Parts: sequence; C-alpha cells; structure tokens
Amino acid sequence: MKIFLSLFLVVLVSCKTKNTEIIVKNETPKNVILLIADGTGLSQVSAAFYFKETTPNYERFKHIGLIKTSSSRQDITDSAAGATAFASGVKTYNGAIGVANDSTEVSTMIEIAAQNKIKSGVVATSSIVHATPASFYAHAFKRSYYEEIAADLVASEVDFFAGGGIKFFNKRADGLDLIENLEAKKFNIDTTALGNFNNIKDYNKVGYLLAADGMPKVLEGRGDYLTKATDLGIQFLNKDKQNFFLMVEGSQVDWGGHDNDADYLISELIDFDDAVGKALDFAEKDGNTLVVVTADHETGGFTLASTIKKRENGTSYTDYSEITPTFSTGGHSATLIPVFAYGPGAAEFSGIYENTEIFHKIVALTGWRQ
Repeated sequence: MKIFLSLFLVVLVSCKTKNTEIIVKNETPKNVILLIADGTGLSQVSAAFYFKETTPNYERFKHIGLIKTSSSRQDITDSAAGATAFASGVKTYNGAIGVANDSTEVSTMIEIAAQNKIKSGVVATSSIVHATPASFYAHAFKRSYYEEIAADLVASEVDFFAGGGIKFFNKRADGLDLIENLEAKKFNIDTTALGNFNNIKDYNKVGYLLAADGMPKVLEGRGDYLTKATDLGIQFLNKDKQNFFLMVEGSQVDWGGHDNDADYLISELIDFDDAVGKALDFAEKDGNTLVVVTADHETGGFTLASTIKKRENGTSYTDYSEITPTFSTGGHSATLIPVFAYGPGAAEFSGIYENTEIFHKIVALTGWRQ
C-alpha cells in the first residue's frame, strides 16, 4: 500500500509539473497590442454600455484591474507622463516625453522592441507627434516640442504609423522636409488615405499622415479610420509572422472630456471600442497575442448622472430612468483607471497597481530584454 501511495504521489507531482510548464509556456505572448483611450475612466467605459447600439467589446474581457495614475511631481497626471509610464516604466513629470523625473532619457517600448527584433507600430486619432504616441518612440523635455518629436520619429525604429500631424514634417520652422527623410529610410508615406494590405504588403515600412494636425472628429466624418488603421497595422506587422508590438490610441475621448461635450466624448469612445474589437478578433484567432486596454487618466470628471426634471409646481425631482451625462471639470481627474486584458498573461493585469506596471508586466511576460 505504501509503495502504491508513493508511486501515486510521484505521478501526481509529475502531472502538476507538466501542467505548470504548459501554463508558463502558454503565458508568453508573441505579440502585444496596447490600446489607450486617452481620458477614459470607468464612467466613459460605462457610456458604451448605455449608448452603443451593439454589445461593447469591453464586455469580452475576463481579466480587469485598476491603475494609480499620479505622475512623479503631480497628483493628477497629464498624457505625456501617463504614456511615458506605459512606454518606459518610470514615473516622470507632467509634460515629459520619454525622459525620467531628472530629465534623463529612458528606453521606450519601441526601442526595446527593436533591440529584440520585434516589429512595432503606433496609431492615433491625434497627430502622430502628440503626447501619447510620441512617448513610445521619442524623448523630449516638453510635449510641445512637436518638430523635435517628429525628427525622433524619423530616427526611430518604428515600422508602421498612422495619424495626423503632417505639418510637423513638411512645414517646419527649419525648412526641412522630413517626409523625404522617412522615404530615405524605406518608408512608403501616404498623405491621402489609408490603403489596403495588398497595396502595402511588399513595403518594409509604412506611414500614414492624414491631417495637418489632429484627425477630424467622428462627428465630423472621420468614419472608421481607427478600426481600419488598427486592422491594417496588425496585418502589416504580422505579415511575415514576425512578433510585433502595436500601440493604438483613441486620442479624442480626452478632447471631448476637455470640451465637456458628451456627444463628442461618447462617439469617440464607441469608435475606440470598435478598434478594441478588431484587436480582440485577431487575438482570438492568433492565440499568441496579448491585448491590454487602458487609459492614461480620466478627463472631465465625467458622470452618467440621473436626469433632473421639473414638476408642474416648479419643484425638481430625479428621474432614475433617464441618464444625463455631466462633467465636474474641464481638466483631468485623479480617479483610478481600469485595465482590461486578454490573451497569454492576461491574469497578470488583475489587481490594483501603479501605471508603470503596465510596462513591467508586458516586458516580463514577453521576455523582451532592455
């Protein structure tokens, strides 16, 4: 009997060891898609559940966490410090792009990806030199150094980009035409419209600069640019079955919050959710892709409040059957921000932690070396 029990325990331990090895192996993503809805807190996410005509893609996630967003010097972060936390894993001061609190340069996710022979891309509905996309490839003491940031994009190892901001490349104070510099680096640059994959698949690098500065609003006819750009970026970066990192920003959820414009905010949030769906569709088929969805901070103090109505006698009452989006500020707030994760290693993103952990968790899971 003792011999039987001993053999049983050996087999049991062996099974557990094998299962553990399988789990560890499967928890190493080959690709990472990080989607950032600038200015989006839990109320903004909730808006998709009330105002989107179809089921939000946010509902497809099973692993959800919360991040603390304060920058190194301020309780309330801006997009530059928030994105630098994601891109480099350090806390820095508001306005800083790819530099630490002492203004020294820090390695960005795209630089680290290149060192590990990982393809990379950035997509935004702002200009491509705006704070969030810039933090993944550039280094600047101030986020407003747009022309210097554009030069950093040319010097970077990014393989695919799409957004606005052409004026920072070809209508510069120094008279340089950085479009020519990008083309010299084997980029195919399009300034008219997104192409299709068959038209770009043979190029080494591809860039889209589709507006002088930020892209138009959804409400002004931008259409499904963000979803298409996300899909195109995934196809291009994955064309040779190479590992890749892609950052996608829904930039203008933040702008709707700053404007205290609920229609603007909600339309941009729903548009972003559609892009999330495209990333999840790819990840589900691929099986080796980690999708992380979060935001740098909340903007506007946005709330899905009940509607205040008047009775015939002039007194007010609260109608809980009707929602009126409201705002408490024209700036950012310090609320915790949700994180949604799907794919290999997704469980690591549960819990409450600093925003810098987004970077550290991705690097640890992928094994990319700095």
